[in-house]
Amino acid sequence: MEKLRIAVVGYGNIGKYTVQALQAAPDMEIAGIVRRNGAADKPAELADYKVVKDITELGKVDVAILATPTRSVEEHALKCLALGINTVDSFDIHTSILDLRRTLSAAAKQHGAVSIISAGWDPGSDSIVRTLMESLAPKGLTYTNFGPGRSMGHSVCVRSKAGVKDALSMTIPVGEGIHRRMVYVELEDGASLEEVTKAIKADPYFSHDETHVFQVESVDALNDVGHGVNLVRKGVSGQTHNQLFEFNMKINNPALTAQVLVNAARATMKQQPGAYTMIEIPVIDYLPGDREQIIGHLV
Repeated sequence: MEKLRIAVVGYGNIGKYTVQALQAAPDMEIAGIVRRNGAADKPAELADYKVVKDITELGKVDVAILATPTRSVEEHALKCLALGINTVDSFDIHTSILDLRRTLSAAAKQHGAVSIISAGWDPGSDSIVRTLMESLAPKGLTYTNFGPGRSMGHSVCVRSKAGVKDALSMTIPVGEGIHRRMVYVELEDGASLEEVTKAIKADPYFSHDETHVFQVESVDALNDVGHGVNLVRKGVSGQTHNQLFEFNMKINNPALTAQVLVNAARATMKQQPGAYTMIEIPVIDYLPGDREQIIGHLV
């Protein structure tokens, strides 16, 4: 079987774990890594791979995994889709997912490609669990409680603010789907904590949650990539009340995100042109191997 050729666009936390997940995938090979600086300062662990500034330098690519900050996903995805390359990303601004889906769907259909968006664990695999729970109890309430743990998207957002040298955003569950954001910032010389705090709290990533910002000497001394989630739904099946479902996990955040991205890359090859969220795709499409063997094993 010819292996899928996968490009990794970006080589931060998620990019590094994506390379590891691809190395373990039996049906994939790494076409190369796309970085802003190309092969300059090439990390030792990428010695066996082509590292370039532009994806067009990699030759045949089936899927581009966009391990980039959320706010640059659309730009990278549109470029890849225009080349006929499938894309997957972990876009995590929940309120903007539908807009991104519309934009990328039009581009994907135009160029005969497929894009799976928001392919992380939330949004992403948690979205699948929430969908299943709601189907089992159509009437009721679902609560998603994150953490305690490091939010990569929120941390990247804070690091983009003027005056911030490094940052860590921790998500603390208060209960019933309400969260507190605890943000720790290492500031550039001369930066104002008051101004940085104002910029953070005004950003859509933080504006809807209780947010506290603290200045620290070293973010690295606090850093931990662990995270988790508790999903609970209480509702009604048919006309029977008091149905209660619960899902829990404690994870390494970037490692799980990377695995979901790799699974979604595989699933792009089984869809018609267009853009999809993870809940729109049969879960069997995320797995490698023979379909009947998978059914026999899991059903």
